[in-house]
Amino acid sequence: MKDPKLNQDLLAWYDRNARAMPWRTPPADRAAGVRPDPYRVWMSEVMLQQTTVAAVKSYFEKFTQTWPTVVDLANAEDADVMAAWAGLGYYARARNLLKCARVVAFEMGGTFPPTHDALLKLPGVGPYTAAAIAAIAYDEAAVVVDGNVERVMARLHDVHTPLPTAKAELTTLAAALTPAKRPGDYAQAVMDLGATICTPRNPACGICPWNHACDARASGTQTELPKKLPKTPKPTRRGIAYVAIRGDGAVLLEQRPDKGLLGGMMGWPGTDWAVDLPAPAPPVNADWQMQNEQVRHTFTHFHLVLDIAVARDVHTPPTRGAFIEKTAFKPSGLPTVMRKVWDMISKSG
Repeated sequence: MKDPKLNQDLLAWYDRNARAMPWRTPPADRAAGVRPDPYRVWMSEVMLQQTTVAAVKSYFEKFTQTWPTVVDLANAEDADVMAAWAGLGYYARARNLLKCARVVAFEMGGTFPPTHDALLKLPGVGPYTAAAIAAIAYDEAAVVVDGNVERVMARLHDVHTPLPTAKAELTTLAAALTPAKRPGDYAQAVMDLGATICTPRNPACGICPWNHACDARASGTQTELPKKLPKTPKPTRRGIAYVAIRGDGAVLLEQRPDKGLLGGMMGWPGTDWAVDLPAPAPPVNADWQMQNEQVRHTFTHFHLVLDIAVARDVHTPPTRGAFIEKTAFKPSGLPTVMRKVWDMISKSG
């Protein structure tokens, strides 16, 4: 087992090198008694799921300026929150964000529970998010393991078992180093170490506070780790998106079902997405013109190729969706794949 004092070495490094984040309480402030806001910790952790820090920062600032407290968010209109989330992806997170905010605001008096086990009962809060909130906001010695931590632990202990098989082993190794004192700062320190020094490519081992104890560095295997099982190739699905525009500039949109990809978001009416191009299913009787270009987008589990049909100067009432007045239509409120469709239409005139 590694020397448990390694966590003290890392905390000393973190005190000097902690990244500045809009949701983070700096270590010096924490030492002075400033407590992190659980709402901001929760918000950041939900946004950071499968998303980079760089992509999240502006969304976090927009959300916390618009809805400064969990009660504010709980009272927000669903459509406003979904529109503000547009472009961040993985839209189930936005739906769960609202569900969780309403549970905390209306059933818990606006206060997040302080323990990992209690946090796990909240909508959309899984083991990692519960551990992160418990550790960072409440200093519970919860074991926080994300991709950065997995990489650091795999290299520190020279673990060659591939991910995801190695997850349990790496979590056990991370738990052995999690301190009872300052566990929140320690959790953020390991993540910072993985993000800034123990990076996927070209780790900066020479300036790592753990380089003297790193088994992979001693073996010369650090750039090989962590190993991963081969990825299954992503399939490609096809579909048709229909863009109907009235003579006054209003556009036809429909809200997608709450469950499934882009759940609850506004978008262009279209066909299902399938391996073979589905049969046409226009949402309104009009003179549809197929465009020469296609829109391509990649989701977590598949690639999507959309054919685009456009109808202008539409007068017939739609069978699906509703026309949104030109002054109320905000392309920025569309999910990325739908915004790509609009951008393509706009460029083509």
